[in-house]
Amino acid sequence: MDKVADRRKNQRMLYPPIDPFDQRMMEVGDGHRVYVEQCGAPQGIPVVILHGGPGGGCSPAMRRYFDPEHYRVVLFDQRGCGRSRPHASVEANTTWHLVADIEAIREALGIERWMVFGGSWGATLALVYAQTHPERTARLILRGVFLMTQAELQWFYGGGAAHFWPELWERFIGLIPEEERHDLIAAYHKRLFSGDLMQETRYARAWASWENALASIDNEGPGGESPAEYARAFARLENHFFSNGGFLDGDGYILKNANRLNGIPGVIVQGRYDMICPPNSAHALHKAWPQSELRLVGKAGHALSEPGISAELVRTMDRLRSEASARLLAG
Repeated sequence: MDKVADRRKNQRMLYPPIDPFDQRMMEVGDGHRVYVEQCGAPQGIPVVILHGGPGGGCSPAMRRYFDPEHYRVVLFDQRGCGRSRPHASVEANTTWHLVADIEAIREALGIERWMVFGGSWGATLALVYAQTHPERTARLILRGVFLMTQAELQWFYGGGAAHFWPELWERFIGLIPEEERHDLIAAYHKRLFSGDLMQETRYARAWASWENALASIDNEGPGGESPAEYARAFARLENHFFSNGGFLDGDGYILKNANRLNGIPGVIVQGRYDMICPPNSAHALHKAWPQSELRLVGKAGHALSEPGISAELVRTMDRLRSEASARLLAG
């Protein structure tokens, strides 16, 4: 099956495109305004979507994984990206600011408890939110698990993934002098925050290209360049969070606090051949969190749009409809 046929198959398995019934810009403090939207059923099962990156922003396709007759779907662009403002800003922008923003959105929308759906960095944020506010988290649905550990960063920015994509790795490190290549996150940080917009954009596109090229199992390397505005926010925010260990209290924070997930059921959907977030993190999380289900998708990588990943997520959300309704009503 070629790529066009794969894309068509993926489109067919999702629910039809829908428009939001509510869109707003929320003042969340520190000079930040966050874009929030709701779609689906206003009285339906509430679920909040946490996008990846950090810095990726949400997209209309993310609305389509949920039956619009049953789910009240809440999406928002995290601080500094997408339609949120100021764009590409790292000021007052940490994991804990984002957790507070999620709570502010929940309160503003009058939601008591909700399901939390996140992939990649969105899975990281979902886990930290659930560990901080377990009483507000009815269920977790995670995709492409990233635990914000130094081992994971070393895999992707220290040469692990480079063993599979050596030619793209050469392009990624080729912009950095040899004497700085021992710490590519730091080397890129210097250039992404140089104050020179042209230089920041050039290195942002290189940063985004390395990640985007490895997102799907079915690709032949990088496509066209990312739009400058998107790439700059994506790269600056990712680098900012990665340079600071996700602003978590020590390496391995999420697994060390896995007991805080007790009482919260969850589903982990993981591509077997995920080159960005390899399955060992999902497996470790599943072992530490007994109430989770681990669904390994055989022929799939990292991207939300992979046909196998999309199919499993839609099946999961369809299966959870009646169960989620009963759980939420039970309080």
